[in-house]
Amino acid sequence: MGRIGRSWKLMKTSFGVIRKDKEILIFPILSMIVSALIVISFFTSFFFLGGPEMISQPWVWVVIFVIYLLLYFVVIFFNTAVIGCAHIRLNGGDPTVHDGFQIATQHIGKIFQWAVISATVGVILKAVRQRHGLIGKILAGIVGFAWTYVTFFIIPVLIYEEKGVLSSIKRSADIFKRTWGETFIGSFGFGIIFGLLGLLGLIPIFLGVVMTNIYAIVIGFFTAFIYWIILGAVASATNGVYVAALYQFATKRELPSEFDASTIPQPIS
Repeated sequence: MGRIGRSWKLMKTSFGVIRKDKEILIFPILSMIVSALIVISFFTSFFFLGGPEMISQPWVWVVIFVIYLLLYFVVIFFNTAVIGCAHIRLNGGDPTVHDGFQIATQHIGKIFQWAVISATVGVILKAVRQRHGLIGKILAGIVGFAWTYVTFFIIPVLIYEEKGVLSSIKRSADIFKRTWGETFIGSFGFGIIFGLLGLLGLIPIFLGVVMTNIYAIVIGFFTAFIYWIILGAVASATNGVYVAALYQFATKRELPSEFDASTIPQPIS
């Protein structure tokens, strides 16, 4: 089975899990809403404080760090809820929204610590991109890419293993080394699939423009926006289910019943 075919099968299986617990979708939706409010508040304040000319001020980097910290905290908090609910479902339970919030709240200290580290790395990479031209952009891209996959399993490790954040990063890297093929198949495959699905959102915009009617154009953009929000929530939740399943498989050597063993190669000891 090719990578795209395997990814498609994994996506359908993960989506099948979500269909049993549609309430899981509320977490990525809330994450997007809260994140949008944070970004809007930041840019509004930035505009009234002086706009682009303020970017050269040293203290702006402190503000950027705070924004990164808030955004990472929100995203990690709700991703924790998604993965927690997925873990319950994959082990035969019937998760609720309350379960997701409870799991995330119980680990809020670790979530905050991980958000601080993530924000620090994010600001450093941003500074490298801005201060070192093309070389900086390439270097930051490589480091960012590696960091993403080294920490791919950080959330389930933080939730289900009694480790500190730094030890959890090392543990996540170890799991990734044993499942790198499956991880790449899932992340790249899902990215391609949902990217192609995202293109469908251009259809109502195109139809509105073709009709050369302002109301049709507005409706087209609104329809596309709602479609992309829903698609983004489904993509995030699907990825959470996949991460939870792959973590369980890598650590317990048992595959959740919802997954076909032929889609995931055996991990290396």
